[in-house]
Amino acid sequence: MELKRVVVTGLGALTPIGNTKEDFWEGLISGKSGAAPITYYDTEKFKTKFACELKGFNATDFLDRKEARKMDKFAQYAMVASDEAIADAKLNLDEINKLRVGVIWGAGIGGLETFQQEVLNFAEGDGTPRFNPFFIPKMIADIAPANISIKHGFMGPNYTTVSACASSANAMFDALNSIRLGYCDVVVTGGSEAAVTIAGMGGFNAMHALSTRNESPETASRPFDGTRDGFVLGEGAGALILEEYEHAKARGAKIYAEVAGGGLSSDAYHMTAPHPEGIGVVEVMKNCLENAGLKPEDVDHINTHGTSTPLGDVAELKAISKVFGDHAKNININSTKSMTGHLLGAAGAIEAISVILAMENGLVPPTINHTTVDEKIDPELNLTLNKAQKRDVKVAMSNTFGFGGHNACVVFKKID
Repeated sequence: MELKRVVVTGLGALTPIGNTKEDFWEGLISGKSGAAPITYYDTEKFKTKFACELKGFNATDFLDRKEARKMDKFAQYAMVASDEAIADAKLNLDEINKLRVGVIWGAGIGGLETFQQEVLNFAEGDGTPRFNPFFIPKMIADIAPANISIKHGFMGPNYTTVSACASSANAMFDALNSIRLGYCDVVVTGGSEAAVTIAGMGGFNAMHALSTRNESPETASRPFDGTRDGFVLGEGAGALILEEYEHAKARGAKIYAEVAGGGLSSDAYHMTAPHPEGIGVVEVMKNCLENAGLKPEDVDHINTHGTSTPLGDVAELKAISKVFGDHAKNININSTKSMTGHLLGAAGAIEAISVILAMENGLVPPTINHTTVDEKIDPELNLTLNKAQKRDVKVAMSNTFGFGGHNACVVFKKID
């Protein structure tokens, strides 16, 4: 069976450094930090008092007030980003065959704020279970793609992938295969997350996963830097329209890039820590290249998982050196989490958008906040430090890994 070609025809981004794909890109290339003191709740007793929140976002600017109240933030974010991507793709919703349009979405946690609030309300009451009738529908992780499909009438495959921080990269790989195998003409894919809550921040603090650089939040996310002390939590959504190549061509769609392939693997090592030698990461990148029919020397740019954790950054760069050998020194490597923070289940989608826009603009966004060399990191690797670099990017890879050892990798190339 001959696999169908798959391309990207629409993008939507809702991020801590920009609430549209254009503003997101401008934030990336200018080296903007999205980190700031948390505004959602009182942080006085929390170890970490900052995060990468959305700025100036009001759901009712985009959604009917009544409908918005039925959604957790993570689902609101999904609706806004997917609407932007659908509009960007210029899909004619009156003519398209909606039976062949799927929605495959990623969320690592889902409606955490809704869950938190309902439990707190119960705990503060008299023991009578007075729960909101929308509690469960707002909380469940699969409700984001459900809401997207209900709004637009998309009747193809519809589900959520959950693999912690690899969730939206898993969703993109599933979307790719759904089109490759002929099940769909179009898939709305991506991911969303809204975990900047007392439970989210408290839980990650308890794991010692978050930076506590409270005196300088904007410099706290510092992947590859010798003084990094943990990741910075972010929120938002990224959406991509994947489309069968001939279908896109027939309607005269703008094509951003071809989805060349993807890969999956497991560390099979630890609940939260990466394998120190990155063996699962080596396998996922090899799988991705093989799936795409590409050679290591074809890759120009890698957006790393690069969370700014002491162990993870080193393990990933070791894996890149093993897979790409001497060519690793010729690759523009970066971590856009230095600016956006870590969007958990939305990270893969947001970072895929970054590499696609890098390809389109011939410019690789920087890894900001680097001031101190880490002697465990190969100094010959080009980590695109502190300033965007011009680069003709023909092939770009995005790495995304999750707690539990879940590894996902997607690679894009300029359309022939």
